[in-house]
Amino acid sequence: MSSISTHVLDLVRGGPAQGVPISLEHLGEDGGWHELANGFTDGDGRIKDLAPRGGDLHGTFRITFDTGVYFARIGAANFYPYVPVVFHIPSIGEHYHVPLLLGPYGYSTYRGS
Repeated sequence: MSSISTHVLDLVRGGPAQGVPISLEHLGEDGGWHELANGFTDGDGRIKDLAPRGGDLHGTFRITFDTGVYFARIGAANFYPYVPVVFHIPSIGEHYHVPLLLGPYGYSTYRGS
């Protein structure tokens, strides 16, 4: 069974970004995005299992990080109120980790392990 996890690190504060709202969507055959799951990062800035249970995931997905809510809560300005990360899962049964390194005026992401 496939799984998707994420981890958000605040590069300015030097630690995990707790309470970031996140949604996971799948690109359907109709060309539209369909929400599969949502949640908030935990105290370590993680969502360990974002994918819904009971399915083998493949295709194109989008994780949207609601960074505006996070920065407003900590009283910091930001330039990117949302960070959408689109990625493709070609094979069933693997784990996909999509971390976000976050600052108020920039971000970076990569496929983690």
